[in-house]
Amino acid sequence: MGRLLELRATASLTSSHVRVVAGALGVSERTVWRWLAEPPPANGVARTPGARGARQDRFVVTGEVRALLALWGGNVAALQRDLAARAAGQPTAGIAPSLTTLRRALRRDLSPGERAGLAGGERAARKHDVFLARPRGWRNQVWEADHVQAAVRVDVGGVARRPWITWFTDCASNAIMGVAVTPGHPSRESVLAALRAAVLREEPYGPQGGLPERVRVDRGKDFLSRTVTAAFDALVVTVEDLPAYTPHLKGTVEGLNRSVETMFWAALPGYVRQPRPGKRVSRPKDEVLLDFEVFTARLLEWVQWWNTVHQPAPLAGMTPLQAWQEDPTPLREVGARELWTFTLEDDGRPRVLSTRGVRFRNRDYVGPWMNGQAGRRVRVRFMPHHDHRIEVFDAGTGGYLGPADVSDEASAEQITAVRSVRAARSRRLRKDLQATQREWYAAVTSAEQPKRLGSVTEAEAGLELAAADCGDLSELALPDLIPPAAPPPDWRTPASLAARTRPQPSRAPDDDERGGEPETGVTGAGDNTAGGGVR
Repeated sequence: MGRLLELRATASLTSSHVRVVAGALGVSERTVWRWLAEPPPANGVARTPGARGARQDRFVVTGEVRALLALWGGNVAALQRDLAARAAGQPTAGIAPSLTTLRRALRRDLSPGERAGLAGGERAARKHDVFLARPRGWRNQVWEADHVQAAVRVDVGGVARRPWITWFTDCASNAIMGVAVTPGHPSRESVLAALRAAVLREEPYGPQGGLPERVRVDRGKDFLSRTVTAAFDALVVTVEDLPAYTPHLKGTVEGLNRSVETMFWAALPGYVRQPRPGKRVSRPKDEVLLDFEVFTARLLEWVQWWNTVHQPAPLAGMTPLQAWQEDPTPLREVGARELWTFTLEDDGRPRVLSTRGVRFRNRDYVGPWMNGQAGRRVRVRFMPHHDHRIEVFDAGTGGYLGPADVSDEASAEQITAVRSVRAARSRRLRKDLQATQREWYAAVTSAEQPKRLGSVTEAEAGLELAAADCGDLSELALPDLIPPAAPPPDWRTPASLAARTRPQPSRAPDDDERGGEPETGVTGAGDNTAGGGVR
């Protein structure tokens, strides 16, 4: 480069020299000519070729610019227009930077993660972060639990729904320890069912299982409910409640949530993210959906394949079940009967077993083991949302007595009919409410107040209001405002009732009472007696 400067000083610089230097430095010839066109530094110290000198008036990204960039959702062009408008309105603000200068300053002063975060929020910024990998540890040291909604529509009683899956995974072996499927939204019952499937090792569960030392959850209200917390405390399992919006802290189960979609759900009928032709993405009307039972069976088969056939890269050629079984760490196990007791919700107060069974939530529950047990004090444990059965324990010793079913449970056909009637009534009410709340407004092309559409004449408004007022009078009427009429004289009426009745209206005597004589005048109300008119 120094030789080029000498040649430039002697005016003997040619294109061949520039071409050689450009090829050696890996830049274009135009870049070399631009370097040579720059004036020499004032202090005589040569700079690196292409290095720009620091300018005092260089545009710098400030906190205000960052806030405006977040306001415009990362749109740099909109930010430049905003800065230009502010500079035009405030002469003391200086000259607004050009679009090229602004882009260069943002690339220089903001990291890629900051630019992504200002445009798309924390989730977008997290894609540019670097995360450390936890040591794998040993089996049943740490489990991770989560709910995930299946990206598949399933036929649930004639209604297309997306089921929810609750599962526990072992962080050391990537094995799926237990899984529970719910047609609707999951609850603490889903967590308890998946926990039992994860802990038990006998059929139809296992062979993996046992009690973990810790379980990581993500602040889900179902995992932190009183019933689930009490079950974990009884099993001596520590629950690690992770901060919100930190899925990277439970990467094992989050990776499973991503894998199940691409490896299983995408091949099922009813996949909601299937690319479809046409501008409007909609489900085909003739699409055949899986039954909920078939979907659950296929999901359990895929879980079995994941544990026994699939070989994740971190396991170095082993399946999750092989990695779990080859770990010599001793297991903490619990029996099915004790586990069933621990994973039930306690009613909280003792009850007395009567001849009608156990009274719980205004229902009577009976069981064949209750014969001869009337008068015994018991406690009730139950599975949330399972109203058809409860588990009964002795109030003093805590020993398990047996199950009890609701005594007068309706048949399946009756329950289906009741639910159908409820659904139809709900749909009709929702339709009526939407019809009354639907309002139409006129479109505007300038800033003005919204204008309702649908004109009503003054006469129509008056008639409708009058009809509404008349309709309300019957609701405002008092039942005792007009006392009842007095009974006939030949009735034996109590004195208390006769005092609250009104006398019968007076009437003129008929021809039979006057003995056939012609009527001589009109009698008044005060001329009548109990026996008739004046003769």
